[in-house]
Amino acid sequence: MAPPLSSAAMIEERPLISSGFVYRLTAGVAVLAALTLAQPAVAQSANSKSVVDAAKAQGVVGEQADGFLGFVKPASDPAIQAAVAEINAGRAQLYREAAAKNGVSEAAAGASAYNTVVQSLLKPGAYHKPAGGARARE
Repeated sequence: MAPPLSSAAMIEERPLISSGFVYRLTAGVAVLAALTLAQPAVAQSANSKSVVDAAKAQGVVGEQADGFLGFVKPASDPAIQAAVAEINAGRAQLYREAAAKNGVSEAAAGASAYNTVVQSLLKPGAYHKPAGGARARE
C-alpha cells in the first residue's frame, strides 16, 4: 500500500474543474500557505515575525482582508514599521507568484490567502479588518 499523500500533494494532483477559478486559486494559496508555514524565512525573518507578533498582542498591528498587515493605530516604533514592511513585501512576492500560477490578480491571491489561511490563524483578541468593514477584534 502506498503511503498517504501530503495535503499539498493531494491538492496539486486533483484535476481542475472547467469553471474552477476559485478552486485553482484556493489550491494555489493552500500550497503557498504550506510552503510559507514550513519555511517562514521565505516571507519574513524570525525577528520581524516576533516584532509583529508583539505588536499584534498590543493591538498596534492587525490583519487585513487584502492579505497584508495594517496598522490599527499609528506605530511610532521604527522597528514595528520595518517589520510590517518586511513581512508585507514577502507576502506581496508570494501573492505575485500565486497569482501568476493561477491566472488571477495579485489582489485576488491576497484576499484568498486572508480568507483561507489568515482568518483561521487569528488569535483571540487579535485585530483584523474584513473586506468593506471596520477593524474588529477576534
